[in-house]
Amino acid sequence: MRTSTRASQKGVTLIELMIVVVIVAIIAGFAYPSYVQYVADSKRTAATATLLQIADRQQQFFMDNKAYAADLTDLGFAANPLVVADDGTASNAANADSVYTIALSNVAATTYTITATPLHSQVSRDAACGSMTLDQAGTRGATGGADDCWNRAGTASSP
Repeated sequence: MRTSTRASQKGVTLIELMIVVVIVAIIAGFAYPSYVQYVADSKRTAATATLLQIADRQQQFFMDNKAYAADLTDLGFAANPLVVADDGTASNAANADSVYTIALSNVAATTYTITATPLHSQVSRDAACGSMTLDQAGTRGATGGADDCWNRAGTASSP
């Protein structure tokens, strides 16, 4: 008795393969935007942590000198303005892993504002938040208009 050649063939048909490709494409279509937002939020965390660290050092400087520091190097940082890498360490603005530049403004004896401005791909990835700000009163802001930027960065909403 002869077995049909066609019945004994095993494998994946083109239709089955196309169905798998479509399913993977649909899953990737939902997952990729979430991944991009997660990356932007995690990089924003490096900036917010540095902003809070600078604010802490400003308070100590004020206690010692009865005025706020006008330069980040007076607070023990390596540069003014300070460039932060995605892991929170000081970096060079030309490096691809640099995500924010942080500077002091509005500095007087009793006031200051710290601003973290996004660099490179972080500018477009995090346009909803834009630049992050923190002042001497603990007021947190974002120039992009989103109201939960500090919360999405993994920090509490109140100072």
